[in-house]
Amino acid sequence: MKTAILIISDPKAGEEALARVFNGLAVAAEGKQAGDEVEVSFIGTGTRWPAELSKVTSPVNGLYNAVRDLVVGASCACAAVFGATESVKACGIEEKKDNALSGTPGLLSLRRYQTEGWQILIF
Repeated sequence: MKTAILIISDPKAGEEALARVFNGLAVAAEGKQAGDEVEVSFIGTGTRWPAELSKVTSPVNGLYNAVRDLVVGASCACAAVFGATESVKACGIEEKKDNALSGTPGLLSLRRYQTEGWQILIF
């Protein structure tokens, strides 16, 4: 099974956003344990999450660290729009820009997941 987990929730949005990222990372951990092919990416306001998840005080820090090897990147244009470029870089997350959308520095390609037969889950 191939599962692409896209984190789009905004950490500034409170408990519901925390529940979304928690559940997204939990699905990633379950897939990893089962030997599935899993990728986690941050898009939209979700590009703000790596900085929060990296804090040892985050209630999801342990889970994030357990699946950190599954994190493939953050959308470059989304990080730029939502002010997360520096924090994404500081966390060592690769900026993805394989969708060369005019007028942007490039976005993470969601189409790639579709054409390669991935199941896409959005949190």
